[in-house]
Amino acid sequence: MTDVSKTTFSRRGFLKGAGVTAATTVIESANALARETKSALQQERAVGPDALPVKLHINGQEHSVTIEPRYTLAETLRDNLGLTGTKVVCDRGSCSACTVWIDDTPALACMTLAIDAVGRKITTIEGLSHGDTMHEVQAAFVKHDAMQCGFCTPGMVMSCAALLKRNPNPSLDDVKQAVSGNLCRCGTYPKIFEATLNVAQQRNSAASLVTLTGREA
Repeated sequence: MTDVSKTTFSRRGFLKGAGVTAATTVIESANALARETKSALQQERAVGPDALPVKLHINGQEHSVTIEPRYTLAETLRDNLGLTGTKVVCDRGSCSACTVWIDDTPALACMTLAIDAVGRKITTIEGLSHGDTMHEVQAAFVKHDAMQCGFCTPGMVMSCAALLKRNPNPSLDDVKQAVSGNLCRCGTYPKIFEATLNVAQQRNSAASLVTLTGREA
């Protein structure tokens, strides 16, 4: 009989082979991903940097503007549409002075690209009032002297009005939470809290009167 040499098998050899296999798999996966990414980029049309026409639904009206994709919603509102009520203070999402509503939810206009707001309902501080009649929160800010320099005021009003829209009976802590991201360098927070709670109280009183009398005041 002829002797058959036994195949040698070692732990070191196994680990070495496994390492080579894993490295090969990773390289092949990376190459496949690169090919897929290149193919996708070739098939899809890149947006920008040239300006393009878009339509924005703002304060109940549709506006057509031509903007570069890099333009923020705050820039577009102020520079292209003349809606300067939205203030740009920090321009980096730190102060919330540029707060608007997107689909009735407070959002920072300086941190939102205008093209990302296409097809959504945008409400600015100008859209809260009805003609010459101020929104209740706006009137309360005037009544309670809840503003000084005015730079933070539009954002504060939008945040407070949004709170009352989703919570008709807020507590003081609720108001503080609602404006926790809105910075006021003048320190008018107590007056802002007072104004917002006063609006809630007036609304609840009016609702109670309707319930008792069966008709609006």
